[in-house]
Amino acid sequence: MTATRPTPDPTPNPAPDPSAAPEAVTVPSFAVVSGAQVQEALHGREREVVDLVEAVYRLHGAGDSVNPPSYFLRFPDRPSSRIIALPASIGGQVRVDGLKWISSFPENTAAGIPRASAVLILNDHDTGYPFACLESSVISATRTAASAALAADRLSDGRERPRRVGFVGTGLIARYIHTYLSATGWSFEETGVHDLSADSAAGFRGYLERTGAGGRITVHDSAEELVRSSDLLVFATVAARPHVHEPKWFAHNPLVLHVSLRDLAPEILLASANFVDDVEHCLKAETSPHLAERLTGGRDFLDGTLDDVLTGRATVPTDRPVVFSPFGLGVLDLAVGRFVHDEVARRGELRVVDDFFHELRRYG
Repeated sequence: MTATRPTPDPTPNPAPDPSAAPEAVTVPSFAVVSGAQVQEALHGREREVVDLVEAVYRLHGAGDSVNPPSYFLRFPDRPSSRIIALPASIGGQVRVDGLKWISSFPENTAAGIPRASAVLILNDHDTGYPFACLESSVISATRTAASAALAADRLSDGRERPRRVGFVGTGLIARYIHTYLSATGWSFEETGVHDLSADSAAGFRGYLERTGAGGRITVHDSAEELVRSSDLLVFATVAARPHVHEPKWFAHNPLVLHVSLRDLAPEILLASANFVDDVEHCLKAETSPHLAERLTGGRDFLDGTLDDVLTGRATVPTDRPVVFSPFGLGVLDLAVGRFVHDEVARRGELRVVDDFFHELRRYG
């Protein structure tokens, strides 16, 4: 498949020559990209996006990125809600800085609107000026799903390929992960569904039936039923603390995409092989790996990062459950956002805000 722009080179950029003459720079225009444009730009491009995400993981692993800790804005009067800032910078051929500003208000679902909403700001590499604001809930879901599909593929190498998939949590993220698994060649004999909300479980089943998902679809009354009957597990919930505590449920050694990060008790992780996207990011904010670190006093339970697997520095065992816990890196949002921006620009559909930057003369 031919991409509209080159896949980022995972080799870090060389250091600039300090003796070189500075290049002329200009203030970029500023554009707003709607959610509809984002979705249109990404539709049918799943394999390209997975390749892009892999390249960014390699760039990050090679040190050609800046990805500081996420910043959490919490509210004493709304303890279940938060807004998170993810600043980041990525090199290679992407060469963009920026910030994702994403809110999570779980009570939204009771009103029939999505839990999460987000915007992504892209900043010009040379001037620092922001050049685009993109609706980013779709971008965020897309990079999460692409990361999960990549992990499912690479972490199943050397293992019997999963034939039964189970989804714990059936919201937007679960739907996107299923879409990306299907688009990258996965098919299943059985798809299991479990959600605390019967309506949500029924809605997800309806989505699966409409998309022509092959095999049997089973809605499970309990998480235990689903876990024991699945070779590939996707946790995509809004859980704030572990709710799955029994390691024996995982005795059949499934591959677990622990996308929501706080579902599994530390004891389950300690009985598994554990891979993360970034060690420092993942072991904080009361995630299950963070709790496992607190319980053991160390990080020996970690087997490596996904980049370690991609580059062959780590191998995936077959005699234990394998758990992938991705915190979610801002560099992935930037790369997918840049991909979207460039595609919308290629189509001639950028909505530029004229005169967005006004005071451009130093002395008036």
